[in-house]
Amino acid sequence: MQTSTFQSLLKPHLADLEEYTPIQPFEVLSKRLGVPAGEIIKLDANENPYGPHAAVAEALAEYAYYHIYPDPQQTELRQALAIHLQNEQSQPGALRADAEDAGAAPPSVPVDQILPSHGTDEILDYLCRLFLGPGDAIINTPPTFGMYSFDAKLVGAEVLEVWRTDDYHIDVDATCNLVTAAAQDEKSPRPKLLFLTSPNNPTGNWLPDKDLRRLLDLPLIVVLDEAYVEFAVETSRVPWVLEHDNLVIIRTFSKSAGIAGLRLGYGIFPEWMMPVIWKFKQPYNVNVAATVAGLASLKHADEMQSTVEKLRLERDRLFSALQEAPYLTPYPSSANFILCRVDNFTVRGSGDAAALKLALEQRGILVRYYQKPGLDNCIRISVGRPEQTDRLLDELHRLA
Repeated sequence: MQTSTFQSLLKPHLADLEEYTPIQPFEVLSKRLGVPAGEIIKLDANENPYGPHAAVAEALAEYAYYHIYPDPQQTELRQALAIHLQNEQSQPGALRADAEDAGAAPPSVPVDQILPSHGTDEILDYLCRLFLGPGDAIINTPPTFGMYSFDAKLVGAEVLEVWRTDDYHIDVDATCNLVTAAAQDEKSPRPKLLFLTSPNNPTGNWLPDKDLRRLLDLPLIVVLDEAYVEFAVETSRVPWVLEHDNLVIIRTFSKSAGIAGLRLGYGIFPEWMMPVIWKFKQPYNVNVAATVAGLASLKHADEMQSTVEKLRLERDRLFSALQEAPYLTPYPSSANFILCRVDNFTVRGSGDAAALKLALEQRGILVRYYQKPGLDNCIRISVGRPEQTDRLLDELHRLA
C-alpha cells in the first residue's frame, strides 16, 4: 500500500501547519563555527548565564530514587511553590494590585490552585486542547511568543491577530472590538483564549494594570505568561487569579532559577478549572530530576533573587551602551533581554539585522535575529554576565 494512503489519515489541518523554529542546539553551532563551546557567548535564548544555584547540582547528585516514578500530584513541589509565592507577594511594594487597603496583607495562593508542568509549553498545550477545536479561536497579539499560535493551530483552531502598537503595547480597544464583532457574526470563529505576555517576548515591555483589567472583562479565558516577571520592577499578578475566574498565570524555572534544560514550569489556575486539569494532565508529567532541582532552587530563593538583581543591573548597563551604537535602536525592557532595531549597518556590502547577526556569530557571539512582520530588521540580545557584555560591546564597536 502506498505511503500516500496512510498520509490521508492525518488530520487535514496539519498540512498547512507552520512549524515552530527553536534555537539551534549549542553543540551544533559550536561545531559549525569551529569555536569551542566554552568560548561562545550565547545571548540568543534568554537563558540565565549564571546557571542554577550550587545546591541544585548537590541535590541531584544526592537523590537516590531515580528508579521510582515521580509523585503524580507533585505534592512537595506544590507546597513549596505556595510558600514561595506567598513570600514573593509579601515583599515591599508587592501587595495585591487591586487591593483598596494599602496595608492589607497579600492573599495566599492555595496549593490546590497550583499545577507544576514539564515547562510552560505543556500548560499552553493543555489549555488549547481543553478549550479549542475547529470553529474556535485564540486572540494573539503579535509580535509575541510564537508557541501561542502554534498550539492553537495544532488543534485546528483559528488565530485572530490584534497587532501591537508601534511601541509594542497591546491595542486594547482593537482587542475588545474584535471580541464584540466575533460575537455578532455567526460565521466568525469563537474566541475563547486570549494569550498575553508580561513582560512581552521579544519586545520586553510590561502590560499595564489598567489594560489587563479591561481585557479580563472580556468573555474569554485570559492566559498571562509571566516567564520573565522576576526581572521586572513591577509585581506579578499571581494574586489576581483569586479575584478573576477567567485568569490563568503561567511561570517558569527556566529564567530566574537557571534550569531551562530540565523543563520545569507551573500554572496558577482558577479554582473551578483545577478538577478538569487534574483529570486531563499526564500522570507523571514532571520528572523527578526537575522536581528535585525545583525544590532546591526554592530553598535558596534569596540567592536566586540576588542573581536576578545582578541581571537587572547588567540589563540597564547594556541598554545604555546599546544606545551609543550608531546602527542600533534598543527598546526599553523589563525582561532579561533587549530588542534592537538595526539601521544603517553595513558590512561587506550588506546592511541589515541578518548581516549583523552573522557577523557577531562569526565572532562567537550568538544573538536572536528576526525578519517577520512587526520585527523587521530586529535582533534580540539576552543579558549576559558583565564580561560577556564587554565582549559584545567591543565587537559592536569594531563593526561600526
